[in-house]
Amino acid sequence: MFTSISKEHIIRRIQGDNPWWATGSIEDEFKAMPERLYLDQMFPILEDINLRRAVVLMGPRRVGKSVMIRHAIQKLLNNGVYGRKIFYLSIDTPIYTGISLETLFEYCQEAVHDFSNEGFYMLYDEVQSLKGWEVDLKSLVDRFRKCKFLASGSAAAALKMKSNESGAGRFTDFMLPPLTFYEYLVLQNIDKLIYRTVKIPFTTNDIESLNIHFIDYINFGGYPEMVFNRNIRENPERFIKNDILDKSLLRDLPGLYGISDVQELYRLFATVAYNSGNEFSLEGLSETSQILKSTIKKYLEYLEAAYLIKLHYRVDMSGKKFKRANFFKIYLTNPSMRSALFSPIQSDSEDTGNLVETALISQNTLPKNGRTFYARWDKGEVDLVTLSALLKPTGALEIKWSDRYSNRLNELKSLLSYAKANNLTSVFVTSKTFEGEKEVEGIKIQFVPSALYVYYVGYVCFHNHTDAWSSPIQ
Repeated sequence: MFTSISKEHIIRRIQGDNPWWATGSIEDEFKAMPERLYLDQMFPILEDINLRRAVVLMGPRRVGKSVMIRHAIQKLLNNGVYGRKIFYLSIDTPIYTGISLETLFEYCQEAVHDFSNEGFYMLYDEVQSLKGWEVDLKSLVDRFRKCKFLASGSAAAALKMKSNESGAGRFTDFMLPPLTFYEYLVLQNIDKLIYRTVKIPFTTNDIESLNIHFIDYINFGGYPEMVFNRNIRENPERFIKNDILDKSLLRDLPGLYGISDVQELYRLFATVAYNSGNEFSLEGLSETSQILKSTIKKYLEYLEAAYLIKLHYRVDMSGKKFKRANFFKIYLTNPSMRSALFSPIQSDSEDTGNLVETALISQNTLPKNGRTFYARWDKGEVDLVTLSALLKPTGALEIKWSDRYSNRLNELKSLLSYAKANNLTSVFVTSKTFEGEKEVEGIKIQFVPSALYVYYVGYVCFHNHTDAWSSPIQ
């Protein structure tokens, strides 16, 4: 006859999970890890105990959510919060299985012998493993008005859906994205390669070195552990495929959406990942994968909700959207997923152009504003176009990993045709190393090295909280 786990055993485990109750500090291993830049944005929301909203920290697997929670705990301690007022639990720990968030909070209070019901910071990690967590969390926010709660999880799609359903007015969602190129350089203290100028926001006097780092970022840079752990970097396939994709595609999404044929989903994702940056159609995907169009459409919605892919839709030469979105481009949210699944790229690899485009699109970590598209018509195509709130064309960008177009302006005829048709006086082209401005028939073409432009987009999204496409480099 089995015996259920006693409350005393659970409380002893809780005490072990919160070493700062005794030491006044987080563990040394977490202290040694670099802080995500996003900590400074999330922390004020967490620290303000008078703001009666729980923080729901979302993000793909292995982007550093648990580490950022530990760093937030240290900041609370540094700011004078008593250690025994800070509770941390990882809900996927087996001993906590099936216990409600409220009961666990009460166990934490019992563990520190403090039942004052005020001034506590309760931090739940991997909360999606508990059914009904969103109802519990809302109840906690309503009941304990002088306490602050945070719930985090790797199943971003699940958390977002549950947060929207039950947390209106009670939850503040915070998305922690993979590393942007901007953050990648800053965390390694190599952003000194880039500096500001009067004429344009950023430039470099060593584009060759910057490009080396950029290719490394495409191959390995999306996940903090891959950046700072050389052993993981030497075997990215094991880290990304086994620890991230397998758990997302074979466990998180099937569990959330009731997907029965997980191999079918995995096969579709592999196809999309290999062709990141290419144009797709439901008909074409259905034909090549032998999966029903209706099923593919659902799978793409799930993959996008899980923050694994981004879809960009097509407009015509005048910037008008199509009534039926038959064609679209699909990008990975992190180019290093593609390198890990197949093979790392070199600067001159055949696939580098598509992954440069993928890297640039993935930098825009803000919620979609519905105004970024690609344009294609019978005789031309432009990689990225932007529309105003009134859906009028406002900008155009060609993404290239080559310098040849600076001397072959005639090869940019699609971009120039789009500009003329929509009265745009300036457009942008990314290059490999060339930086400068040229003019054709009254249209200014600003050439910017791709690595610089990718850095710029990540910088603007992080610092200005605005969509970088709405304020291109001038």
